[in-house]
Amino acid sequence: MQPVRCALEEVLMAALKLNSLTVGIYESAKMLNVDPDRVVLCLLAADPEHEDDVALKIHFTLIKAFCCNNDINIVQVSGLKRLSEIISGQTEPRSEPNDLHCILVSETFADSWKCLSLEEISNFCAECRSKNQWVPLISLLER
Repeated sequence: MQPVRCALEEVLMAALKLNSLTVGIYESAKMLNVDPDRVVLCLLAADPEHEDDVALKIHFTLIKAFCCNNDINIVQVSGLKRLSEIISGQTEPRSEPNDLHCILVSETFADSWKCLSLEEISNFCAECRSKNQWVPLISLLER
């Protein structure tokens, strides 16, 4: 699991530098509606304290269905604090936290930087699907 976790962090940091991330549930839904063919990876992020958030579960269900229908790799991610550190460089909680529950990586990133890390994540997703695990989980560890 460690190599896939590191690969995910590399993909996020590189895509962020190339402005190839769409961050937020509503922003991601707009992107998926306008140009789903540009999306190469969808991350759905939640921690255990979000387990009872019905609205979030509904959003996740709709996004998962859409991504499956459009052959977009999906990964569920836990570790919102570490995700926030990667995406915004913030180690301290903000008064208005970013909506990091859904993050899309676009093909601009994939075209600009032929990334072995992205290929590793795609292979991981394919392997999980072959085992009937349609949305694999990757836990990001705090540093």
